[in-house]
Amino acid sequence: MATRTSSYSPDQVRDDFVPKEVYFDKDFAALEAERLWPHVWQVACREEEVPNVGDFVVYDILKDSIVVVRTAPDRIEAHHNVCPHRGRRLVEGTGNIKQFHCAFHGWRFKLSGENVNVIDRADWGECLKAEDIALSTIQCDTWGGFVFINMDPKAGPLLEFLDPLDEYCGKFEFERLRFRWYKTTIMQSNWKTVLGFFNEFYHVQQAHPQLLEFTNDYSGSLELGRHAQTFYDSKGAVPISRSPRLPARAEPSMLEHIQNLGEQYRRDLQVMLSERNWEVIQTLKDHVSTETPPMEVLAKWGELQLKAAAEEGIEWPPQLTPEYIERSGLAWHVFPNTIFLHGLVDSVLWYRLRPNGDDPESCIFDVWALELFGPGKVPELKRESYNHWEDANFPLIYRQDFVNIPEVQKGFHSRGFKGERTNPVQERAISNFHRVLRRFLEDPYDQPPVTTAR
Repeated sequence: MATRTSSYSPDQVRDDFVPKEVYFDKDFAALEAERLWPHVWQVACREEEVPNVGDFVVYDILKDSIVVVRTAPDRIEAHHNVCPHRGRRLVEGTGNIKQFHCAFHGWRFKLSGENVNVIDRADWGECLKAEDIALSTIQCDTWGGFVFINMDPKAGPLLEFLDPLDEYCGKFEFERLRFRWYKTTIMQSNWKTVLGFFNEFYHVQQAHPQLLEFTNDYSGSLELGRHAQTFYDSKGAVPISRSPRLPARAEPSMLEHIQNLGEQYRRDLQVMLSERNWEVIQTLKDHVSTETPPMEVLAKWGELQLKAAAEEGIEWPPQLTPEYIERSGLAWHVFPNTIFLHGLVDSVLWYRLRPNGDDPESCIFDVWALELFGPGKVPELKRESYNHWEDANFPLIYRQDFVNIPEVQKGFHSRGFKGERTNPVQERAISNFHRVLRRFLEDPYDQPPVTTAR
């Protein structure tokens, strides 16, 4: 398989350099269409999007359309969304069905894919075999409440592909989360361009300066198999401390830090801080003061979160220790096209990127706010879809990034720009991704070992 990818060798990527052509080159996009998307595990939807038997979600990736459907209370399956008779797509969007029904000639199929009716089947005589007229079923599995699909029947199991994600993040029990909000928008850039924006924290000091008041923003990253973990490296400082990049002044109290953090997250991010946690922060001043030692404030904050969760009927994941939370980092890039941030435990920000048709400089960007809700408090799922992010009413932190994305995409074309000079420490997740991507294009069955742990 290496012959077609010889001009895109992994050796061309260094920790401090990524060639620019992969962000707009049509040949590279064609390689991805042929060798990445049909062979890789990728998130199609969440389990709660198909809660009842017959519920389905259509996931489109380039020219392939996949339908994820709940076929039994305890089983979810995935099929190519196409009738084997004349190729008509069967369903669109989301919904609930008893059977798949082709609107062209009326062929019908069970939810599990077997054909149950061919109009005038006798016309074919004995030449129609059951496997010829069934839907084409593909691999489907779940982790953390996410439904993953893989169109390659030879691909290894999902947990093997995700390794070591479950070791680091499985105890958070993401399967208990539900959508707070769901936005999809078209971005005028390559999907990898957008991915790179959310795969490092090096840009925070310039793009999000308001966060520096309560963020010691120097970051590091680890290569973990195909994936990467990013974290803030406090270098021994107390967590949630003012950035040393700012002019020197007296450090605010931990109580003030937490109050500022809560205000920023609630107003400018609208995720990673549950409504319950926001209310806890408002009452924190009744339990500690600005004179309370920082670690005592943090401990009280955690205690109050547990109490508030219990009052809503939520059992906090008992296996979550401070050591486990710290080791899990703040953000993960799950190869190839998802990134999530889970820093405050009960609220997770999840990104999914994919190409938008054949244009290598357009992509579909899903932003999911996921939260741990008490019984009876889960909001109705509303999927918002926009052609332009400006129409989507994104909070400030997203807008600060989105204005830069098209300018970066345009800059890649400049004759004066040779390639990305990635920070070997703080942007290592980006260069790692590009090496992994090129290796995958050469051999999708070569699973890189996990060689680093924190």
